[in-house]
Amino acid sequence: MREAIVDVDAIAENVRHLRRLTGVEVIAVVKADGYGHGALRAATAALAGGASRLGVADIAEALELRRAGITAPIVAWLHAPGADFRPAVERRVELGISSFDQLQAAAAAASADRPADVHLKVETGLGRNGVEPADWSRVCFEAARLERVGRLRVVGVFSHLSNTSPEDDRASLARFDDALTVATDAGLAPALRHIAASNAAISLPEARLNCVRLGIAIYGLSPFADRTSADLGLRPAMTLRAPVAAVRRVPAGQGVSYGYTHRTDVETTLALVPLGYADGVPRQASGRGPVVIGGRRFTVAGRIAMDQFVVDVGDAAVSVGDDVVLFGDPTLGVPSAAEWAEAADTIDYDIVTRIGARVTRRPGGEQR
Repeated sequence: MREAIVDVDAIAENVRHLRRLTGVEVIAVVKADGYGHGALRAATAALAGGASRLGVADIAEALELRRAGITAPIVAWLHAPGADFRPAVERRVELGISSFDQLQAAAAAASADRPADVHLKVETGLGRNGVEPADWSRVCFEAARLERVGRLRVVGVFSHLSNTSPEDDRASLARFDDALTVATDAGLAPALRHIAASNAAISLPEARLNCVRLGIAIYGLSPFADRTSADLGLRPAMTLRAPVAAVRRVPAGQGVSYGYTHRTDVETTLALVPLGYADGVPRQASGRGPVVIGGRRFTVAGRIAMDQFVVDVGDAAVSVGDDVVLFGDPTLGVPSAAEWAEAADTIDYDIVTRIGARVTRRPGGEQR
């Protein structure tokens, strides 16, 4: 009744395109169930497209991919206080390290024949996690000592950018360069240096270093408010759709959905769509979200409910079972996730990531 078609070929091709553009190693970010596209599906497609590593938020996400058969390197960078790093080390999951305590915990989880692989994260101005600059030298020297005695291996050094402005990002990049000098002076020689996510990887070439972490862009969505996916040479991978569940002809003055925020002006036809905010369709887009039915564009009428919403289709010939597309690839004449984001006063990341478990994910591409 509800489905999200995930074009795996689009994910692979987006990775290929971005890898050519950046010219460096790609960490494909598949956290949050692959931004709603399915983590395993997205991971497999991204690796096929040339990504050499995967990125997730937490260890549980990484271990799920390992259990599903993914053998490529995976880095997980957000950890609960007192997290047990042993399962990650045992399954060769690389750990993002944001404090001296986490560094010690990673080393303690290692064994004589299996050191912990880590990426040291330094705080460069985003105000989130990452080793404080005042503690960075101590962490680097301790990491170098632990590396010498075989307890861990420093695979990378990384940070995050705010994407506030090119000037702000360049200031963070300068702090990162200083942190790399400290790491080198401590005796570390990390193979990877990464600070750019999709936004900076595309728009700030000097931030590409020798590795980029690509999230939203590999799913074909733009990280910029003023550039579309097509502008960037990307193809949106997800199409959200459902069939019309009911059709009724109503008179002028008919109230629609809770609160009657929409009343019909004239005699008209209402089509019921079985998707709601329990499925991730944002209630904030009530009265504004766009859909396409039978090649014609309409707007949600009234409030989006938990399981359904209504479309006022006027005198259009719409029948039960007709396909309703909420968003997909706009070059095919359907709304984009960015349009839904604008209607809900949010970002396109939010639109695709929020799609709920009741929506069946189906691999596709044939819609092209």
